[in-house]
Parts: sequence; structure tokens; C-alpha cells
Amino acid sequence: MPQFGFVDIAVLVVYFLGTIGLGFYFHKRSTSTEGFTAGDRSLPGILCGLSMFATYLSSLSFIGIPAMSFSDKNWGFFTFSLSLPITTIIAIKYFMPYYRASQSISAYANLEDRFGTWARVYASVCYLLTQIARMGAVMYLTALPLSLLLGWNIELIIIVVGISVTLYTFVGGIVAVIWTDAIQSVVLIGGALICTVAMLFGLPDGPGQVFSYGMAHGKFSLGDFGPSLTSETFWIVLFFGIVMNLQNFGIDQNFIQRYKSAKSDKEAFKSLIVGGLLYIPVSALFFFIGTTLYVYYQTGGGSLPPEYAAKPDYVFPFYIIQNLPVGLKGLLIAAIFAAAMSTVSTSLNSSATLLMNDYYKRFFNKDASEKQLMKALYTATIVWGILGTIIGLLMIAASNAFQVWQVLAGILSGGMLGILLLGMISKKASNSAAIPGAILGVLIILWMTISNQSPGFFGAMTSPFHNYLIPIFGTLTILVVGLLISNLKKKVS
Repeated sequence: MPQFGFVDIAVLVVYFLGTIGLGFYFHKRSTSTEGFTAGDRSLPGILCGLSMFATYLSSLSFIGIPAMSFSDKNWGFFTFSLSLPITTIIAIKYFMPYYRASQSISAYANLEDRFGTWARVYASVCYLLTQIARMGAVMYLTALPLSLLLGWNIELIIIVVGISVTLYTFVGGIVAVIWTDAIQSVVLIGGALICTVAMLFGLPDGPGQVFSYGMAHGKFSLGDFGPSLTSETFWIVLFFGIVMNLQNFGIDQNFIQRYKSAKSDKEAFKSLIVGGLLYIPVSALFFFIGTTLYVYYQTGGGSLPPEYAAKPDYVFPFYIIQNLPVGLKGLLIAAIFAAAMSTVSTSLNSSATLLMNDYYKRFFNKDASEKQLMKALYTATIVWGILGTIIGLLMIAASNAFQVWQVLAGILSGGMLGILLLGMISKKASNSAAIPGAILGVLIILWMTISNQSPGFFGAMTSPFHNYLIPIFGTLTILVVGLLISNLKKKVS
């Protein structure tokens, strides 16, 4: 088992305490609802952009992307990142002014104005359930490899992360979350660069070997450019990236809350540029790390135990613990934990914001005082923190937690973008178009998702399409059906 000594544990503890201390430091700026949920709409754009970027660069990216390119896959999924310039331009031109014109901190208040209460409730419920699943998946998938590598109790890791993140989100609100995100992103990038340099100069034939050996084994390929709808082609990943990133920028409370927290439209523009485009070179770096790990262990740069070679998610943490100097390995492991905390805190703050704004204030106490609203925010933070931690513990029993998360996310979030785009594209689309479109779109998502998981049950009716097409087809169904009904209604009238 790799060594993780006293100095590394001390660095890990200090990092944790520093993260929690940041929440207490910003407590005074989070004692009002505007401060807790939007930082009084006074934050610099670059800071908000780094927070968006950190939402992309979760611990799953830190561990999962190198695992992808280390294993038998190439750089095909990097095409997801290449879709970001397209979606960033759309977000700057359409989504940013659309949401910043609204005074509500909720991303879904505009849906109520456009289609009625049902649309707001549908979108917010789907979002809230998705975030519980996301928090649980992130905590579990971060704890699993570190538990196996370090010999720590996995339940204890999940509980410690859950308590820590709930505490500093409770105390510091969105300002602490955004500042923590920014710091984590810098530490993660710095650590990734250090690891890359160490691996490159650890190769038997020097840094150039990663390119010669990697290219000879097809590790830098962007995948198949053919027209197949059943395999992970370049085009399927590109359009999957476009839809998922439009969903992030256009209907995800996490992202919208950040560019609404910027102090001006100019700063919000900066936040989108930083948040949208910084991920491209950094994701390339993590794909490169995975390829370098592959070459490093294949060519004798290091020795990888068989039990880790068969589990790609463990390889990068194993390299960090096995090869980096004392203290630095503690900082990098702390950064992996902190990335999980950053992701979970983002989900936690945005979920508490929605529960207060879209439910407590909207349905239960429309004339709530500031004190009552803050109590609702604090209560929601604690409850959602507990629920996310419970889901993380329950995922220990899952045979494939990441697959469970993908299925839940696809079902719960698939219809939200379609409803938003229908409302923005067609001013004439009403409930008579939106509701049938949403129902049919969700049925398509359910059919494709469940039939891909249980093909024997559906037989000949099993979806023949690749999983990445699920959100694409679901979104297009809602949009196309809604537009068709709107046009038919117009002709009839």
C-alpha cells in the first residue's frame, strides 16, 4: 500500500481547516438572503468565472478524465470540451441578459412567468433531486479510490466531507463557496502541472516518449468521424457537449447563480469567458495526464500493482501517493477532497437557494421576514447536506455508482433545457404546446435510458442509440413538438 505519512496527514488536516475557516471569514457577508445566495450581487467576474470553472473541474474530472485516457479509450471525449466556445457565445448573447434582467435569484422564476407554476415546479424539483444524486455520487466516487489506496474507512471519509462542506456552506454562503472554488481550482491546476512534469521526466526515454509511444497506440485520437448513431463518434460527443453545456449555462442554477452574483453585466461577461473557456486547456491537460500515465507505466517508468491497473480511477491517486514528495502528496490529496467539497458546496448553496425562494417564499410564506428567510436557508442547507451524505453512503452498495448517477441525471434533467429553449425561441408557444412537448420528451428520455439499462425487458423495442443521444433527443423532442403544436394552433385560429 502506498505510504501516506504524518506530514501528509498534517497538510490534509490544515487544508481542511483552512477551507472551513474561509466559511467563517466570510460569515458577515452572508447574514442576509442577498448575501447568502448572491453575494449582494457585487462579486468580480473573474472570481465568479473561476467558480464556474471549478464546477466543471470537480474531483470526478480530476480522477475520471485521466482514468478515461489511461484506459483503452483515446481523447474522444475531449470533443465535449471543444463544444464550449459555441455554447459560451450562446450564453453570452442570450442566457446572460435573459437571467440578469430578472430580479429573482431563482433560475426557474422566468419559466413561471412564461408557462406558469407547473414549469417552475417541474424544473426546480428535477434540479433539486439531481443535486442530491450529484452530491452523493461525488462524495462516494471521491472516497472510494482514496479509501482503497490509503486504507481509510470509506463511510468515515464520506461523513467527514459531508459535515465539513455543510458547515462552511452554512456559515459562509455563496461568497465562501465562490472563493473556495477559486482557490481549489488554482491548487488543482498547479498540482496537475507538477504531476505532469514529474511523469514526463520520469519516462525512460524522456518527455518525447509520451508522443511517440502514445501516437503509435492511438491514444491521441479524437475518435471515429463516421455517421454512426450507436457508437461514441466525434459528432455524437460534440452534439452531446453542446446540449449538456447549453443546459449548464441556460438552466442550471449553479451557473446562473454565479453570473447573477457578478456586480455588473461586464463582470458577468468576464465570468462566462473564464468559466466557459478555461476548462478547454485544463481538460486537455487532464487527458494528457492520463495518456502520460499510460506511457509511464507501459514503458517501465514505474510499477503499477495489478489490482490498480484493472481500476483506472485509482491510477492517478496511486501515482500521487507513490511518487510525489512528502507534503506535496498531502496537498494534492487534500485538493482532491477539496474539489469534492467545492462541487458539493455549490450544489448545496444552490439547492438551499431554490428551496427558500421557489418553495418556502413562493408557496408557504409569501410575506416572510428576512429572519424567517434566513432560517429557511439555514434549514435547507442542513437538510440537503444530510440527504446528500446519506445518498453517498447508500451508493457504497451500488455496483456502478457513476452509472447510477448518469441514469438519474439523464432522467431528471433531460427535459429542462427543452422547455427553456421553447419559451425563448417561440413567443407564441403556450402551455398547450409546452406540456405535450415536455411529456413526450420525458417519455423519450425514460425509454432510451431504461431500455439501455435493461434491454432484455424491452426486447425489440430497446433503444438502438448511444447513451449520449438521450439528452439530445429529449431536448429536440420537446422543442420540435412544442413548435409544431404552436404552428398548428396558429393556422387553426
